[in-house]
Amino acid sequence: MSPSGPAPDETRSPAPAKTPAPIDNRRYGWAVGGLAAVLVIGFLIYALTSRNPAGTEGVAAGGRLHLFAAPLAASTLNGDANLNPPCTEAHHDPRALNVCLLVKRAPLVLAFFVTRSSQCEREVSAMQALSRRKSLRPVQFAAVAVDGTHGGTAKAVRAHRWTVPVAYDADGAVGGAYGVTACPLLELASRGGTVEARLIGEHWLNQDALAAQVRRLLPRGR
Repeated sequence: MSPSGPAPDETRSPAPAKTPAPIDNRRYGWAVGGLAAVLVIGFLIYALTSRNPAGTEGVAAGGRLHLFAAPLAASTLNGDANLNPPCTEAHHDPRALNVCLLVKRAPLVLAFFVTRSSQCEREVSAMQALSRRKSLRPVQFAAVAVDGTHGGTAKAVRAHRWTVPVAYDADGAVGGAYGVTACPLLELASRGGTVEARLIGEHWLNQDALAAQVRRLLPRGR
């Protein structure tokens, strides 16, 4: 019996190459979009806080409002604010928020906010609610989007269904004049433009707390 020889080599087929799984770009799109939003808001905060040193925001009680006229977001007017506005109806463009004309008529609550900040936008919504209270008439309410764009501010107005006048401060000149370094920031001025109270922070998102301050602007005896 002859010795058995070595087993013949087995022929092996190469393993099929694995097909790489398709990349889901959607999650990256969301991440990029989220990062972009954070950067935009961060830039706005930086722009606000770097414009004036901390602690100088707004006009303190006893001071006078800085007068300006700024394009209304719901209008067709484009451009930057005017820090030397006309104070007569004859020279006034009705597409602009003119603080000089407003305070000639009645007391004013003027808010400064940043679009795409839910907390700041909630302040405008609180003012909107108070504007419907007959007990607070004839107080006027208005808001300015600091460093806001026409389109972005108009979008916020439509989304929240605000009917109080809302202007946009395209180049930040109004925010600079008021030293806006935080939002929400509200100036409560009596007729004529003298500031009675300066309110800063989320405490004033509470409608009842804000209403108590607004009542200080009403004529005595009401």
